[in-house]
Amino acid sequence: MKILKFGGSSVSTSERIKSIIKIVEPYQKDEPIAIVFSAFGGITDKLINLSTMALAGDLGYKSELEIIEKRHIEAVRELIGVQCQSSILAQVKFLINELEDILHGIYLVKERTTRTLDFVMSFGERLSAYVISEAFIDHKIDAEFLDARKVIRTDSHYGYAKVDFKITNKLIQHHFEIHPKLQIITGFVATSENGETTTLGRSGSDYTAAIFAGALEASSLEIWTDVDGMMTADPRKVKKAFTVNEMTYEEAMELSHFGAKVIFPSTMQPALANQIPIWIKNTFNPTFPGTKISAQATNGKNLLIKGISSMDKISLLSVQGSGLVGVVGVSSRLFATLANEKISVILISQASSEHSICFAVESSNAKRAKVAIEKEFQYEILNGEMNEVIVENELAIVAAVGENMKHNPGTSGRMFNALGKNGINISAIAQGSSELNISAVIKQADISKALNVLHEAFFLSDRKIVNLFLVGTGLIGKSLIKMIANQHAKLAKNNLLEITIAGVANSRKMLFNELGLPFESCIEELHQHGAPTNLQQFVEKMKELNLSNSIFIDCTSSGDVIHYYEAILNANISIVTPNKKANSGSYQNYQLLKSTAFKRGVKFLYETNVGAGLPVINTLNDLLLSGDRVIRIEAVLSGTLNFIFSSYDGSKKFSDVVKEAQAKGYTEPDPRDDLNGMDVARKILILARETGLKLEMEDVSIENLVPQDCREFTSVDDFYGGLATHDIGVEQQVKKATAKKEKLRYMAVLENGKAETKLVGVGETHPFYSLAGSDNIILLTTERYSDRPMVIRGPGAGAEVTAAGVFADVIRIGNYAGNY
Repeated sequence: MKILKFGGSSVSTSERIKSIIKIVEPYQKDEPIAIVFSAFGGITDKLINLSTMALAGDLGYKSELEIIEKRHIEAVRELIGVQCQSSILAQVKFLINELEDILHGIYLVKERTTRTLDFVMSFGERLSAYVISEAFIDHKIDAEFLDARKVIRTDSHYGYAKVDFKITNKLIQHHFEIHPKLQIITGFVATSENGETTTLGRSGSDYTAAIFAGALEASSLEIWTDVDGMMTADPRKVKKAFTVNEMTYEEAMELSHFGAKVIFPSTMQPALANQIPIWIKNTFNPTFPGTKISAQATNGKNLLIKGISSMDKISLLSVQGSGLVGVVGVSSRLFATLANEKISVILISQASSEHSICFAVESSNAKRAKVAIEKEFQYEILNGEMNEVIVENELAIVAAVGENMKHNPGTSGRMFNALGKNGINISAIAQGSSELNISAVIKQADISKALNVLHEAFFLSDRKIVNLFLVGTGLIGKSLIKMIANQHAKLAKNNLLEITIAGVANSRKMLFNELGLPFESCIEELHQHGAPTNLQQFVEKMKELNLSNSIFIDCTSSGDVIHYYEAILNANISIVTPNKKANSGSYQNYQLLKSTAFKRGVKFLYETNVGAGLPVINTLNDLLLSGDRVIRIEAVLSGTLNFIFSSYDGSKKFSDVVKEAQAKGYTEPDPRDDLNGMDVARKILILARETGLKLEMEDVSIENLVPQDCREFTSVDDFYGGLATHDIGVEQQVKKATAKKEKLRYMAVLENGKAETKLVGVGETHPFYSLAGSDNIILLTTERYSDRPMVIRGPGAGAEVTAAGVFADVIRIGNYAGNY
């Protein structure tokens, strides 16, 4: 004998009921079956609402009842041949009239007891199972309707009646002995010892099926629902959740206790007592094997845990005080008080010092729990032996469940490390000695992020998801997106990193998609569907999405964006940026950003601040971390100025060479922004700070190459006109250098705690002499590299090399985030 149960979503339409008949037909060839049905999808809630309307004196319940009647009559007409409909429609009408009489009574007396509500709710299953049984018969299946009230006996605890298994089992067994036909059974409903209709509480139809399975010693119990089985996490919150093939009763009960609504603990009790395997299967994907729940889970032993679940709307209450230490009976009084108030405790955590006890309850019970406890311990509070009860609201519980945890040290470490790296604070933890469950209380706002982080840490440890939020879609931003698109598959395969762009913005528009924007068309979608850009709103939305392993990328040169860096880091979001403004501003702000990143456990990476994609800052930091000391830094840090002075040999006018550099895209729109030396000054200031020097911009000596009389021109054309009057002076300067067999280079120098930028001549033996094009070069003279300084040379400007450096920083953070 097999027992099958189909839920409300499985029988919500006539087409779905027809598909169930097709699912069931092959079963009868193997062994006898019986089937339990829930009410049509949504009907139970509608029945409760009807009774509430009647109780409130709202005659609108009548029109709502007509809708319910119409739905069941339409089901009869769609499922059953015309020649057989009349008697069935009459029975449906009879049940609806009976329901109408009850509702009218509620309306008249303005009273609805739990007993009456149970009776009202029973009509959902009674109608559905009856109609479906007739549909089976119409399809030539030898079926028979069974109202479970005939065989399931309970106490009179209406709304959540307790089953008398001794009587129930005998009645079920006797019924099946004399009724060989396929039984179509009402779920959820039963009868009290007084003959009154009762209901079995939440997931009552599943429980009904388990009761029949236990009584008949069934070979298996199949729960047919709208998902592919027990999932590793809630697929509505974790998109990459997948079905677990097998798990034990204990694992399933733990997961269901903490919110996995596929199956409920009460359902498993009769099956567990009789060692009956439970299968969770999908009505909409009937060929999928689903999940098997049994005493021994042979499959899935390679999984450290079987699932991650959660419970929302939790409050944490803390009872503490010096007078509690060593006092016998405090816990007994505390939990007896809660029991008297019928408040269920979900989680308990107590320090070994006995100074405090904290426990979690549903938020709806928190206020009542606080009042009851403070009343019980009023004298201890008055005497100062105990503090007032502290209540923390807007919390949730996340739980990792699996029997294999007991055999694998480090499970809790992996869990807490993953949460910590993503800035998810834990208010309380609990773990039983069985090591079946590790539970943590966290902020409600963090629950989705926590589930994804933990799912990634335990189930997708071969792949880490990194969510990018990009501001700036100019040359660097576009090049970065193109690189990510080209490398996405390779990174996923070789580096186990899955990179998504969850948000993008430019100076005009911004666009978000937490599932990821398409790389190839995200700029186009930004233009077509983006909202007007507001940096404050962009940052707030990024924080609100609260995605795991988030990285904010600033590919602008804006001074406005950097004002949000501290808030972003404090939201546990890493930052990658080629924007030099933050690190070359005040030393206080530079240090604040670094310390905030360190405190929050996130990364603030800016390798591309100096030398574009050249490994300058990382190399310098590696030297310093290994104990080396910087003696001197010499560098050509402006690709623009190097192009100008390596191209200028006196055969062309200096002003024309500057124009040529602008035409090739090497300069800023206004070349004075390059010629004034500020860009180089920012870079040497950043390097100085990386070595530990507390310098400000005013401490850097800067040689401004823009002639004094050209600095105030309002247009670039006027500037070029003024610059041309200085061509002869520059030409003479070059000739003097050539006579000395030198070339002019605009250099940054850091030595003896002082930084400067200046135009100097370098001889043939100097490493900078042969520098050409837009290359940068950095000489690091340190205690280890004193005789032969370390040389770093290569392209120091350009969108692609800068984007490559930004991309490298992103990958570096991804590898860090993935190290659980």
